[in-house]
Amino acid sequence: MRFDNLYSHDFARLAVGVPLCRVADPAFNAQQTITLLRQAAAEGAAVVAFPELGLSAYTCDDLFHQRALLDGCEAALAAVLAASADLPVVAVVGLPLRVEQRLFNCAVVLQRGRILGVVPKTFLPNYGEFYEARQFCSGEEATVDTLTLLGQAVPFGSRQIFTADDLPLLRLHVEICEDVWTPIPPSSFAALAGATVLLNLSASNVVVGKAGYRRQLVSQQSARCLAAYVYSSAGAGESTTDLAWDGQALVCENGELLAESERFQRRSQLVTADVDLERLARERMRQTSFGQSVRLHAALLAGFRRQAFTLGLDREQPLALRRRVERFPYVPADHGRRDERCQEVYSIQVQGLTQRLASSGIQKLVVGISGGLDSTHALLVAARAMDALGLPRTNIIGVTMPGFATGERTRAQALRLMAAVGCEAREIDIRPSCLQMLQDIGHPHRDEHPVYDITFENVQAGERTNHLFRLANLSGGLVLGTGDLSELALGWCTYGVGDHMSHYNVNASVPKTLIQHLVRWVADTHQLGAGTDTQVLLDILDTEISPELIPGSLQSTEATVGAYALQDFNLFYTLRHGYAPAKIAFLARHAWQDGYALAEIKRVLRIFVQRFFKGSQFKRSCVPNAPKVGSGGSLSPRGDWRAPSDSEAAVWLADLDRIPDEHA
Repeated sequence: MRFDNLYSHDFARLAVGVPLCRVADPAFNAQQTITLLRQAAAEGAAVVAFPELGLSAYTCDDLFHQRALLDGCEAALAAVLAASADLPVVAVVGLPLRVEQRLFNCAVVLQRGRILGVVPKTFLPNYGEFYEARQFCSGEEATVDTLTLLGQAVPFGSRQIFTADDLPLLRLHVEICEDVWTPIPPSSFAALAGATVLLNLSASNVVVGKAGYRRQLVSQQSARCLAAYVYSSAGAGESTTDLAWDGQALVCENGELLAESERFQRRSQLVTADVDLERLARERMRQTSFGQSVRLHAALLAGFRRQAFTLGLDREQPLALRRRVERFPYVPADHGRRDERCQEVYSIQVQGLTQRLASSGIQKLVVGISGGLDSTHALLVAARAMDALGLPRTNIIGVTMPGFATGERTRAQALRLMAAVGCEAREIDIRPSCLQMLQDIGHPHRDEHPVYDITFENVQAGERTNHLFRLANLSGGLVLGTGDLSELALGWCTYGVGDHMSHYNVNASVPKTLIQHLVRWVADTHQLGAGTDTQVLLDILDTEISPELIPGSLQSTEATVGAYALQDFNLFYTLRHGYAPAKIAFLARHAWQDGYALAEIKRVLRIFVQRFFKGSQFKRSCVPNAPKVGSGGSLSPRGDWRAPSDSEAAVWLADLDRIPDEHA
């Protein structure tokens, strides 16, 4: 299997066809359907769904009881079936079918000249403009579970799941129009029985406001069922005697709208979307309430039958992903949503901090200010917390602590920032105490040898934290932690008496890329108050991320641990979705097509795997309290992430080795 083929990573391309139709002209409708079926196959789709009663048209009314029309529909089905003989795509078409002297509104599932099954509609609307019970019977009234159709013995019934043996996570269930509008749709039980892709063959006339309601309905059903939901709809050509038709087709995945047709078009349309089957399976595995629902309805679910088929898709050719993958999964791309997200993140952090202060009875905070990004953000949160509690910002003691390699730029930024916030500002030179420590432990630097090893670096980090805790004791305050989620993931913090520790940490579940946007949002929206120096925030954003611990060298953090843009991407898909490295690299390559080469993505991902799985968990196993901010997860051992401190990274590194340096 090729790395750059979406089917190699448990994606599936789903399609919805909205053909131009003619009422009571099955031959014409079959040809329109066949054209879209072939287009779907050419585009690499695994499944394509067509509208309810699409081979006859939905608006035939009492013509459905005419033998000529019913015979014509079966002939049209035969034409579609014949056209499918050399196509791997599964097609689901709608037509009226006679079964045991009764008429059913049916969906026929077919592939490669074989009818996999027939699904009758369960709920027949007979209110308002709908009179389906006049022509059809409900599938619940069927007296047989197999039928002979076009010379094939075919399973018949609503409780069927169609499974691809060469794409095991692709499991299809079909329901028809009104079925999804009911309190408990058939697809709800199908999802509990294992269906991951729910298909709805619908006609659904349009009235004002209905399109928005359909989006909500389909989106919510996909979210509740932790599934993909494919919704078709009748379009141009249906009778407008009393109704109108907009041809709205939708594809949703776990509550997210992936694709939608253009409404009110007088032409045939094919809409495609690539759904992430692994994401759906992972969510079902993670959400224990889904499994509890399976147990609760076990007796009913036992009645589902499974029909197997082989897709036979070509996985040796490239097939690029047609799906938007955000470069910054923690940060909304839309400016409006981004501002809303920033506001909410700040509110969560402020709420957590104000509650901790109120419950402890402590009214002062001590914050180490480096002039860099994370401590800036923590100070901004602290300022808003003081405002919310009605306390002066001078209750925040900001401390900048220059060491052996502190740059004049960051020192000046720290002083400007504290002035802009209006907190109490202090400066403590830690070099004398660091020299004493180096002297006490016998480090070569005591004799002025330029040995800048990890001990030399951590002595400085430890002295800063030690000063903050003792100052907190003296002033009756809490030490506010500043380290972020990205640093915790990579173990980029000094354990224990270092930046690893604090009394409370507001940043622990906020990744670096989101902190960058939060600080910029504060500057752009003047959250600190009118007339405040916000330029200092922009200057901090433009400063190289560095621990500033080695003299004579501008240490670049990203040169050591990799670009945070990529590492936050790796973290999100590891922590939130549990993906293996090869799939993460596939997604990253798609997201960063004009940003990072695959070789660089692989290199940075290797750093992540080694640091996250092998070398850093012992630090995460004992972190201070911190509020969880986003659904992307936290690394608290009391929350989203519990892991052994002495695990190996071998299986992740082995999977990483599947990634080529270039597409192959």
